[in-house]
Amino acid sequence: MKLRSWGLLAAGVAVGLLAWWRGGAAGPAQPMPPSASAAVLPSREAVAAAAPGAPASASPAAQAALVARQRELAAWQQRLELARQSLQAYEESTRYPHESRPLSSQSDQVRPFLPIVEDAPLRLADGSVARGVHVRTTQERVFLKGDESVHLSVSLVRDDGVVQPLRVLRATARELPATATGSLFPVVGVNFNDDGIEGDMVAGDGVQGVRLQPARQGFAGLAGALRVEAVLAYAGREAPVWFDLTLTGAAPAVWSGPVREAMEDGSLNFYLGAQVREPGRYVVTGRVDDALGRPLALVSFNDEVGAGAQAFRLPLFGKLVRDARPAFPLTLRDVEAFLLRPDRFPDRAVMERRAGTVHVSARHALAGFSAAEWQGEERHRYLAELQRDVSDAQARVNALQGQR
Repeated sequence: MKLRSWGLLAAGVAVGLLAWWRGGAAGPAQPMPPSASAAVLPSREAVAAAAPGAPASASPAAQAALVARQRELAAWQQRLELARQSLQAYEESTRYPHESRPLSSQSDQVRPFLPIVEDAPLRLADGSVARGVHVRTTQERVFLKGDESVHLSVSLVRDDGVVQPLRVLRATARELPATATGSLFPVVGVNFNDDGIEGDMVAGDGVQGVRLQPARQGFAGLAGALRVEAVLAYAGREAPVWFDLTLTGAAPAVWSGPVREAMEDGSLNFYLGAQVREPGRYVVTGRVDDALGRPLALVSFNDEVGAGAQAFRLPLFGKLVRDARPAFPLTLRDVEAFLLRPDRFPDRAVMERRAGTVHVSARHALAGFSAAEWQGEERHRYLAELQRDVSDAQARVNALQGQR
């Protein structure tokens, strides 16, 4: 009779642990059929080994309860540590506001205007892949406004890096209309060449290049997708490659006047003037380097503006400057901007890119910048929730430790 009671007790403990591991520390254990009790019956020695703090004379029930409590305590201690790590990570990552972030943490944004370079296997027209060579393409940009142009190039490169002779059999540009929609624009020939003309950079270097200006080559008025396809010749066979562009129409706003800077509330703000033709939500992004050329910050504006004369404010947060200790003066460079057009394609209308130096700041004393962390409503809310997770886990740990 005593052995059967011990077996039912051990089974209940095992089921409770299984339910806890699957669903968390809380929640009642589901009953186990009596026929299953023998399968989870531990020996007295196993229970004693798992509960070293229990007296040797403790009953099996007490030893089993101690095992369960110690396991629950270990799990809650782990949960407490994870909650603390989450709180610390969020607190550190939100010391600065969204619109003023360290550029070191945004590596893909440091040089936004570099050409897009892609290396890919050379796929032949029948779908097979050519061995020993790959195709390298470059394109200057993806989004084009108004009458902007874009440089494209293609080359054939051996796997050891040696550029191979290349012939472009034909190349065309055409609109990619929406599904089940016909195009109103013609298919236009494109002259890739290696003669140093029409956009090819260097004659005879094995790289076929071209400069395309869609608005003057048959696509004036197009706001949508444009595909340039070049068919290459390789070993007597054809190999197509593609370049996809997005034309966004006329610029929704134009830049006006010099950049103005101002120290306000312990931060350095850059104001970029613009004449806004089309009101809406504008997204403006710039990069700030220090006097030694070290990337410092990614600064941005993201808000609704009306038509007419406007100023986009790009804030350099005070604590970011205090923490980084940059060399002055600072340089604002490589500014890009667009009007967001949600729920449509294209989803934006781009403004003129401002490549290179846009503004050089005055020399400001480091002491003039605030050392205070960002205090936003969103940050307060999330910090409160994460702190509550820590407090709840700590309270559970304390309670379990008090039961020893």
